[in-house]
Amino acid sequence: MAKKAKRAATSKPRRNPRQLKYPRIDERAAADFVSLQEIVLAARRNLPQELWDHLSGGSDSETTLWRNRLALDSLALRQRVLVDVREIDITTTLLGQKLASPVFLAPVGGFVGFVHPEGACNVARAAVAHGTTAFISTAAKPGIEQAAAAVREPLLFQLYVRSDRKWVEDILDRAKASGYRALCVCVDRNYYGRRERDLISHANVREGFGDPKYQMALNWDDIGWMKQRMGKPLILKGIATAEDARLAVEHGADVVYVSNHGGRQLDHAQASIEVLPEVVAAVEGRAEVLFDGGVLRGTDVIKALCLGARAVGVGKLLGWGLAAAGELGIVRMLELMDVEIRTALGLMGVTSLKQLNPSWVRPAQPVRLASQSNGYPWFEEQMGEQQE
Repeated sequence: MAKKAKRAATSKPRRNPRQLKYPRIDERAAADFVSLQEIVLAARRNLPQELWDHLSGGSDSETTLWRNRLALDSLALRQRVLVDVREIDITTTLLGQKLASPVFLAPVGGFVGFVHPEGACNVARAAVAHGTTAFISTAAKPGIEQAAAAVREPLLFQLYVRSDRKWVEDILDRAKASGYRALCVCVDRNYYGRRERDLISHANVREGFGDPKYQMALNWDDIGWMKQRMGKPLILKGIATAEDARLAVEHGADVVYVSNHGGRQLDHAQASIEVLPEVVAAVEGRAEVLFDGGVLRGTDVIKALCLGARAVGVGKLLGWGLAAAGELGIVRMLELMDVEIRTALGLMGVTSLKQLNPSWVRPAQPVRLASQSNGYPWFEEQMGEQQE
């Protein structure tokens, strides 16, 4: 008993990021960023340690997080020459909407509200300003209605189940009334992953998640009912096998979203890019396919497009852009991603995303160790120098 009392007396109090001061963010800095690496460095300097860890870390041993990077680094792009690449078309479509870029803003929940009081509104405005789209999560602050009202283009609503069917009915009705054009159900969070960086820092980032038993109980029968209730196209996020891809289509999914939650759920899972080909094959064109997982560079986007993704989501990059320079930081991040995509396509001899297919990638030996930021060598050098 004495030992237990001593541990209780010396344990750290649980910190709530909402009670912390918002990071000091200067949106004017966005205009000076010429690389993604500068954005990540600015975010690292602006964010307190617990928020950096919450955004950038993974679950348990972080094997899935690192495997996402290792798998992307294990693919090489092929190059063709003497092609007129003065005009390069990087547009795509998602559920009939034309996107100016194949990069969309993936659903990022509570983090955006911890960093900025208008977090979800910033995300919405940045996406629309760039001609792409954004997923707005149940957990995003200041709220799903505020985010939808911040723009004139309809966005995509991502559902976490926090309570009973009546609660689900209410939030689906709210999303529909707010003008969201599709329902995305996150299906890979039936258990909340053990994100040990959050546990160690005592950051209370799960506040307001409701009773977890309702997310745990989510099953295939619920999916059809949700689609019918909202009356909008259905996106299932967190598909990681061919078996579930087929079931998703059979249960009415219009979009199959390949994701392992950025390595934040099942530890020792396959990398998202590893399972993308089998999912595309299983879908057989009956649904559109989206992808996220470890994306740091425009070349990562191209690799996923080659393997069958229609568009590619960025989550950590969204968070880093917001932390670096607010709404304008997200816009600048998207602009730089497009610069990288166009540059790589031009050097490959590709003038349209429609030309991409698996023949453009080959297995390759990675040249550096996997990490959450191994695509940014200059950034890692700067961080290493600061620690010396």
